[in-house]
Amino acid sequence: MTTRPTGLTKDAGWQVGVSRTLPIDVGAAWDYLLSPAGLAHWLGDGVPTPLEKGITYKTTAGTTGQIRSLHPRDRVRLTWRPPGRRQDAIVQLVLQSTATGCSVRFHSDRLTSQREREAMRAHWRNVLDRLTVAISSDDT
Repeated sequence: MTTRPTGLTKDAGWQVGVSRTLPIDVGAAWDYLLSPAGLAHWLGDGVPTPLEKGITYKTTAGTTGQIRSLHPRDRVRLTWRPPGRRQDAIVQLVLQSTATGCSVRFHSDRLTSQREREAMRAHWRNVLDRLTVAISSDDT
């Protein structure tokens, strides 16, 4: 039996997930994260709003993708391809109510390598750091 390294899936390449509980309820978190200011924090500037299943987007930095599914106050799943990347990765934003606020989780799969997995882990941690600051400074 061969053991796969952590983060390497059988069918979807490498994956990584990062989450944090923020002191905000799910509704407020959803409203902020899908607003132009919130989208700029995690997806990039220039994403058209409101998000709807099936729309395509292109950020001002050149990242492209399509909204694959959207379940209000629960999750958004989309394709994600920054400039220079050959194929789409999948990004999922998931919100869940907790006793102390809202768990915000970013999950990426179809990553090409362990190196890209670690880069995405660092990226999503940075996004959550910035969201924490934005929420605690009442930018939401």
